[in-house]
Amino acid sequence: MGYLGKLFFMAMTAVFINNYVLSRFLGLCPYLGVSKKLDSAFGMGMAVIFVMTMASAFTYLINTYLLVAYNLQYLQTIAFILTIAALVQFVEMVIQKNAPSLYKALGVYLPLITTNCAVLGVAILNTKATWNDGTAYTFIDAVLNGFLSGIGFTLVLLLMAGIRERLEYADLPVNMKGMPIGLILAGVMALAFYGFMGFKI
Repeated sequence: MGYLGKLFFMAMTAVFINNYVLSRFLGLCPYLGVSKKLDSAFGMGMAVIFVMTMASAFTYLINTYLLVAYNLQYLQTIAFILTIAALVQFVEMVIQKNAPSLYKALGVYLPLITTNCAVLGVAILNTKATWNDGTAYTFIDAVLNGFLSGIGFTLVLLLMAGIRERLEYADLPVNMKGMPIGLILAGVMALAFYGFMGFKI
């Protein structure tokens, strides 16, 4: 398999087969909290794509040239969380300055990207990821995996937001409105994405 084939395999795996939200169940807090409106879901998705991509780049460099080089792997989680927190702070300042309405719509969920376990999960798994032939991910592979994982996160966030917007006009029992129907939808979407696991690439 050539490098383009490997990239296609990585894209299918990150977006559909091992989606961080629906297969690994990471990042459920913003997934359920921000998926009420399409515009806020799109803004959150773009922020997560940026943070996942940049976090993958910085954490790969920190892990390879600092933690592994000086035998400090036990500090990996702390170092990665600090790196992600700095990136989220940067994203928060940019959105607050350039899109105040989006900043208000995202509310508390924007700072929560700092503790979004999907972002941390991508960063940690990139350090251990290998191709089928056993070779470890390079810097470019790690960055691409972070970007594609962010696209997978955004895809399910937009799908969920689109369905929930439609359900606002549905005749649902009072007890099912809001979070209960959101949890049921999340389960049904997870089952739908589980079907991708049978693909042979």
